[in-house]
Amino acid sequence: MNDVIADSTPGPACDLNTAAAAAQEQFIATIQEARARGRSLCVRGGGSKDWYGASRTGDVLDTRAYRGIVAYDPAELVITARSGTLLAEIEQLLSSHGQMLAFEPPHFGPGATFGGCIAAGLSGPRRMSAGAVRDFVLGASILTGRGEHLRFGGQVMKNVAGYDVARLMAGSLGTLGLLLDISVKVLPNAPASATLRQELNACDAVRKLNHWAGQPLPITASCWYEGVLTIRLEGAQAAVRTACATLGGEKLTNTAADVYWHSLREQHHRFFRSAAPGATLWRICVPTTTEPAQLPDADAQLIDWGGGQRWLFSQDNDQRVRERAVASGGHATQFRHANPNAEVFTALSAPIAGIHNRLKAAFDPAGVFNHGRMFEGI
Repeated sequence: MNDVIADSTPGPACDLNTAAAAAQEQFIATIQEARARGRSLCVRGGGSKDWYGASRTGDVLDTRAYRGIVAYDPAELVITARSGTLLAEIEQLLSSHGQMLAFEPPHFGPGATFGGCIAAGLSGPRRMSAGAVRDFVLGASILTGRGEHLRFGGQVMKNVAGYDVARLMAGSLGTLGLLLDISVKVLPNAPASATLRQELNACDAVRKLNHWAGQPLPITASCWYEGVLTIRLEGAQAAVRTACATLGGEKLTNTAADVYWHSLREQHHRFFRSAAPGATLWRICVPTTTEPAQLPDADAQLIDWGGGQRWLFSQDNDQRVRERAVASGGHATQFRHANPNAEVFTALSAPIAGIHNRLKAAFDPAGVFNHGRMFEGI
């Protein structure tokens, strides 16, 4: 029989239950007071992603007291945890059972929390093969801007009631509600992996990645930078071995490969330290077939997600960068920006903006949570 880890067990877990219940009551009181006084709240976990999004305003609502694993049965491939739980704690528990968060979320600091991971909606190198954060969200419970406790979805993959509503919380940057408990699907670790490197120019790298994407190759991550294409293969031993023989290239040691992909996920990679003073780090999402020259600073780009995500530092006019991204069929985000008043995300079309506004009105009509963190008025 598989072990089921839950807060109903005697001992420290019961203490976590008591602390979590008290924290939730305090959250409700704080939300209702802020609403009554017309004040906004800045939802914050470990603060590892404070820089992401527009300027943060309002009194800090710290989620870290609301922590703990609610339920985890490795056989079910689902874990439910409270929003204030350290992301590292969850990953350590999953690793001890040979499992992982397949979307490979970045931490950007030792205090990263599970709720912050979901709210930010950021995925790491494996996103190109496994999917994004929202693809793994099965259920969530939240507190609305009125202090109401709502639950969406479930704790098993077959329960799809309210599934899309739970997914709305992924990437919402805390603007729709205060995340409490979140259930996500997890996956087993791959039995084998290998990382290969080849010297290629950017155009050839993009073309090869798109060619390989149409073949049965176990490529789970890729990165091109400064004339070198690095790819990660994961899967059954035989599949990885065959792919290595097919693709060729220099094979990294397991230790070197782990360090490399971790540096890319956490943005410790040399590229992310190469910014000129005053330069903005742009995250540009485009079709994977987009030629590098269609975007600014073609030679200085870092290209990952099989060609679908391009990173670049630029001091160019914001509008020109966005226009070139849109002309390529994508959009551009000021990921780390020098100007605190900058428009971080690409402006929404009128129909999409209307949907966002209606969602905000439904969940947080008084604008209590993270006001203006994504777009003006949201």
